[in-house]
Amino acid sequence: MPCFALYAASRAVTQAYRAVLSEENLTYPQFLVIVVLASQGESSVGTLASNLLLDSGTLSPMLQRLETRGLLTRERRVGNERTVIVSLTPEGELMHERVASAAQCIGPGYGFTNADELHDLLEQLHRITTGMAGLTASVSSH
Repeated sequence: MPCFALYAASRAVTQAYRAVLSEENLTYPQFLVIVVLASQGESSVGTLASNLLLDSGTLSPMLQRLETRGLLTRERRVGNERTVIVSLTPEGELMHERVASAAQCIGPGYGFTNADELHDLLEQLHRITTGMAGLTASVSSH
């Protein structure tokens, strides 16, 4: 069953990241927030939630915890108080450097022998994500 294989692979990857990130006291979702902000720069909460496939109700408490740790800031956009902009602090950028280098040890666990294999898998996973999101929307609208 493809669904079980995807579930098992997802759990295995998450557990590997959990082991690596535990030294920095970061969860895997918190790591993803830091990675997205480091690669894309500041972002609105809505855009960040969309990029991470999370709802803002799930994301907001996580952002609050990261802000309390001094890793990011949340500020209301001038002229549009409903929009909250999130950005990494210098401490958050240092955290990104530390966890990105630590996470490099996970690469061999994927078992790829070349970059093309990784690229092919990523394309397949994106197709699955898009297809399942479309199916969910279709089923939900009935």
